[in-house]
Amino acid sequence: MASKQLRILACGDVEGRFSQLFKRVSSIQKKSGDFDMLLCVGDFFGITAGARTEWQQYLEGSQRAPIATYVLGANKPEHLEFYMEEDGGELCENITYLGRKGIFTGASGLQIVYLSGVENGEEGCCFSKTDVTALCESLINKNFKGVDILLTSPWPRGVTNFGNSADGGAAPQGLVTVAELAKILRPRYHFSGLEGVFYERLPYRNHRVLAESDKHVTRFLALAKVGNPEKKKYLYAFNLTPLTSMDQSELVKQPHDVTECPYKSEQGRQDQPAEEEEDAGLQYRYDLSGGAHGHGRKRGHQGDRGPGGEKKSRPPPKPTGPCWFCLASPEVEKHLVVSVGDHTYLALAKGGLVADHVLILPIGHYQSMVEATDEVHEEIEKYKSALRKMFHSQGKECVFFERNYKTQHLQIQVVPVPSDLSEDVGEVFQEQSQMKNLELAELPRHTDLKQVVPSGAPYFYLELHSGGKFLHRIRKFFPLQFGREVMASSPLLDMAGRADWRNCKSSKEEETETAKTFRKAFQGYDFNLM
Repeated sequence: MASKQLRILACGDVEGRFSQLFKRVSSIQKKSGDFDMLLCVGDFFGITAGARTEWQQYLEGSQRAPIATYVLGANKPEHLEFYMEEDGGELCENITYLGRKGIFTGASGLQIVYLSGVENGEEGCCFSKTDVTALCESLINKNFKGVDILLTSPWPRGVTNFGNSADGGAAPQGLVTVAELAKILRPRYHFSGLEGVFYERLPYRNHRVLAESDKHVTRFLALAKVGNPEKKKYLYAFNLTPLTSMDQSELVKQPHDVTECPYKSEQGRQDQPAEEEEDAGLQYRYDLSGGAHGHGRKRGHQGDRGPGGEKKSRPPPKPTGPCWFCLASPEVEKHLVVSVGDHTYLALAKGGLVADHVLILPIGHYQSMVEATDEVHEEIEKYKSALRKMFHSQGKECVFFERNYKTQHLQIQVVPVPSDLSEDVGEVFQEQSQMKNLELAELPRHTDLKQVVPSGAPYFYLELHSGGKFLHRIRKFFPLQFGREVMASSPLLDMAGRADWRNCKSSKEEETETAKTFRKAFQGYDFNLM
């Protein structure tokens, strides 16, 4: 479906600096050509004598905005005098007040949802949860895909979760209601102001990978104030084809740096008794009918969160090339995936030693356990615990190993062995190591790899069902199939012909059926479904 791309400018708080803003816009248009519209968030008006004088010139027609400009309503009582109509309308030539809340649809089909004011402020410049609920209900139907643009002056609560940090560290607290609005409406772009900073978040996905059909991503941007002395960015230019005119396959393409949704609720988990919103140590689930409640699962330490409860998780680094294991990557063989969590997932091993040989992998791109975040570590341990329970019920025990050498994405290999052989695994690995002149040192049970392995250092790590841990620090040569070779040796699985995964290939149909069988067996142990 072909449609003209719109050229759009977005702006932060103007605060009455109209001449400075429009001079800058005119300069941009002179260099780059005309834009279709300018969208303003935050405080558009100022109450200084200079700001009032400037505005009077636009009212009288001696000055004119060089572009069709759309603004939000008042955030402060002292600005109400500039807005004559509550439901929106033209303030002067080329400057239009959108209204308190609603959707603006242009002739091109572009859909802009707007929410003016701040939460629980003074009458005329505030909104409530009821307003946000009504706005959502007016837009959602069975054919709803999302909207092109969302304009709010306040930030959404927790927007930096799973993403890049805001300049200066802690992000503004933001509002739960705005976060819920963004989560429900799935805007392709969301702009906010008021905080005097520029922040361009990494794009985030609006679907659960494999659990839902692919949807477009959202890009959140907070814009600074016009004329700020620090010269922070207050104008943002972008091109956009309206959602209604786009081919679905183009619309849902996922950029390489996409992250999880920062507002993602814990789907599939039983709700726990609500805690007070002030407990910043709890992950929030967003619920307009009842505000934000903790679901009772502690996620990280209090020190890992900003003052508003937002998780200060650093985003995973970008892969240096195509990655077969980043879950958002087109290279991933998704028919092998059997379970997906918040930060990690479980997949059948390609060419597995045995039918139930699986991998635990991070959703984002982390090279090793040493590089992974606390959230990734925590969820890997949950998968290990669930797998131990499942295999134990089948008369088997787990062996876990990781090779951080000539790999670019963390892979925890999980190979089950019959329980009567499980006590021999550590001894067999030690014997095979000595034969290859490899030093496999036993670690204290409670050792964290980060305590003993520096970032970027290559290693081989082994963990037994009993809790025993072993480490080999790779210095020069290391046999890539070492872990598989030991597991396939005659004292253990006795299948030497399967030591190399390339000798164990199956058809896609066979792999799909094996994944289906494993998924069914794992359902009763999968913490993501509980």
